[in-house]
Amino acid sequence: LNPRPKSKISASRKLSLKMLLLQRAMEELEQETVSRDEEKVKYLSEKLPPLQITGLSMDELQKLCRQLNAKIEVVDEERYDFEAKVNKNNRDIHELKLKVQDLGGKFKKPALRKVRVSADEMMRALLGSKHKGSMDLRANLKSVKKEDIKQEKVMSSEVGDWRKNVEAMSGMEGRKKMFDAAGGGQ
Repeated sequence: LNPRPKSKISASRKLSLKMLLLQRAMEELEQETVSRDEEKVKYLSEKLPPLQITGLSMDELQKLCRQLNAKIEVVDEERYDFEAKVNKNNRDIHELKLKVQDLGGKFKKPALRKVRVSADEMMRALLGSKHKGSMDLRANLKSVKKEDIKQEKVMSSEVGDWRKNVEAMSGMEGRKKMFDAAGGGQ
């Protein structure tokens, strides 16, 4: 197995090429910022001519203020529309990224840790300050007396083998026995 093929360019040549690329990128970035600033100044000079307020009467100043206010409203509406478009596009991009992740199968669920939380702590976390007092879960349980348990054991011992019981209770005779046992035929 060949470890790694040797590069045909020396390390010093690689370094000088990297430096040239970085220098070129910096120059282009500076040119881009200058052109952007020039564009901004040009746009503002077109959209916003210099104000001539000297020598205007009160009515003319009020009229100028109304015109400026109307322009500001138009600009605010455009800005709001653009912000809404940008937010919608960002949401769409996020959803598409999630779809790509799902399709790629690279999304890993984090390992969950077991956390022991008492009922009181859970209620406090869910309800916050509304939760008062402690919650006794055993208070709502049905109380069972020992006599009831003994009666259930006696009844279960009477049943015996279920196959015999099914055969004995089948047909009309079995139904009559069940009716009599329930106390229906007194």
